[in-house]
Amino acid sequence: MSTSPAARDIDTSRPHSARMYDYYLGGKDHFDIDKKAAERVVAAYPAIFVCARENRAFMHRATRVLAREYGIRQWLDIGTGIPTEPNLHQVAQSVVPEARVVYADNDPLVLKYAERLMRSTPQGRTTYIEADVNDPDTLLNAPELAEVLDLSRPVALSLNALMHFVTDAQDPYGIVNRLLAALPSGSALALSHCTPDFTPETWQKVTDIYTGAGTPVRFRSQDEVARFFTGLDLLDPGITMGHRWRPDGEPTATDAEVSLWTGVGIKP
Repeated sequence: MSTSPAARDIDTSRPHSARMYDYYLGGKDHFDIDKKAAERVVAAYPAIFVCARENRAFMHRATRVLAREYGIRQWLDIGTGIPTEPNLHQVAQSVVPEARVVYADNDPLVLKYAERLMRSTPQGRTTYIEADVNDPDTLLNAPELAEVLDLSRPVALSLNALMHFVTDAQDPYGIVNRLLAALPSGSALALSHCTPDFTPETWQKVTDIYTGAGTPVRFRSQDEVARFFTGLDLLDPGITMGHRWRPDGEPTATDAEVSLWTGVGIKP
């Protein structure tokens, strides 16, 4: 793992989406400026706590399903965020101890806490690389990735609450296609994405808060999220709200509260 970025100062002059998300999840790895921005989001969309919680729960369920039912033993998790246990590798390795996971993020604060992401089972492997989803080739060619993942065998590409931070001008569909093109048949895409479909005015306010804080966002409709899965075999129940994707129990939140499209697809 490269350690040079650790020397970079963590920018506390403006809020950061990963640290705001940490606040929504009840974590402690954020600064006052993040809390203030997050509280503005909460004022516009009080259910952001529900959305964040259901996003994590979807990631846990999708990881378990891919491990148990589809033979996935390798994961590439981009936009990892600040570690919140159980992390993806802990969920995967609880099902298959030999699971291998590469985490990638471009936030120096995540790098600071990356040691938490390294606590693998003896049988498995984990690593963390600093990389940007907007530069998929550099990410895919990182030597740390090659040390942990065998790209000739199926890999689950995990993009949780990430692609709404990629604007249309940044070619989000091209990025996902490039990442999937590097993965063999039998690989998977697990993706969650916030949406304005249920309460457009609320999500316009959220958009304005993030964009005003220096983090442009593009929340997308169900059809727009479905486009990420073009050419993949979608698992049941298709593109659905996060709390309705193979829930462990009866959903208690409303669709408007969750406002998170999710899906899992297999590459033919």
